[in-house]
Amino acid sequence: MKIFVIVLVLLASIPVCSQTVKVAAAANLRFVFEEIKTAYESANPNEKISVNFGSSGALFQQILNGADFDIFMSADNSYPAKLKENGSFSGELQIYALGKLVLWSNTLDVSYGLKVLEESAVKHIVVAKPELAPYGDRALECLKNAGLFEKIKHKIIYADNISQTAQFAQTGNAEVAFLAMSLTLTPEMKGSVFIPDPKSYKPIEQSMLLLKTRNENTTAEKFMKFILSEKCKTIFARKGYFVTGKQTHFD
Repeated sequence: MKIFVIVLVLLASIPVCSQTVKVAAAANLRFVFEEIKTAYESANPNEKISVNFGSSGALFQQILNGADFDIFMSADNSYPAKLKENGSFSGELQIYALGKLVLWSNTLDVSYGLKVLEESAVKHIVVAKPELAPYGDRALECLKNAGLFEKIKHKIIYADNISQTAQFAQTGNAEVAFLAMSLTLTPEMKGSVFIPDPKSYKPIEQSMLLLKTRNENTTAEKFMKFILSEKCKTIFARKGYFVTGKQTHFD
């Protein structure tokens, strides 16, 4: 009996090892993810979330090349779908939010619409590379549907991801930028915003995929369920996304 008690005391004195969930996340999630991460870790102090931000296309390629991630949070559903088609991952695609495309400037008034792009004051329009970033792809689709792409394509410069796109416009390397709404809601991104008609581009169905089984990382599935929770829906809505059942200030 004494030995049994001693063993229990020794086991109780051993610190609980934290389990880390490694997430590959689209660059537009940079600000919203920090709040989600903080909320989860506060409720689960023995579990840690590590995140690597980048363009969805670049992260997709890293995963194909064997990068060690537990969850892939893409800016749309095409890259997670390609991973499933590849046959390497069997998890279900989950849409966690719908993205909103906006035109933004901190030097010009863009509030009256896309026609501003034809003005002589606009010399550079920065867009995320469409082959890597869904928001860049939707920006070009929006311009083409508005009949503007051929007229202003000589002004377009391309950034590697949506965060770099915001940085280019913020620092004056371009007068205007096509951005994710979520990136324009921070204090340092004060400026003029125009929201194109969402019908002018394919829906930005931001989706995620579980890359590891429960045996490989027991916490990854739990964190993924948290991202889909009502608590996180409220966070996404407040940070510039549309989610089912939540109204946002730009709807």
